[in-house]
Amino acid sequence: MRLAAASLLLVLPLAACTWVPLQPQGKAVRVIAAGAAPAGCTRQGEVEVSVKHSVGFYQRDQVKVRDELESLARNEAPGVGANVVQPLGEPAGGTQRFAAWQCP
Repeated sequence: MRLAAASLLLVLPLAACTWVPLQPQGKAVRVIAAGAAPAGCTRQGEVEVSVKHSVGFYQRDQVKVRDELESLARNEAPGVGANVVQPLGEPAGGTQRFAAWQCP
């Protein structure tokens, strides 16, 4: 019982931390709302990103998970020549797909 309580005390503070830092190249990438293709932009492909959505039996805050997925997508976008990412759907199981766009 003490071991379980000690483990819980170690895991809960970690669940509140941001695990994904935004890299310098990702700071120039915008996130736009899901929906229609942005006008005047060229589709560069898609990126799929994933993070831990749970730690053991503890479900992480969905807002933090979504923020981390967006940060990962922004970090990946320059690798495919994109400066805008657009979610293609809702996160599921800690994974989300984004369309990658090059916009003026």
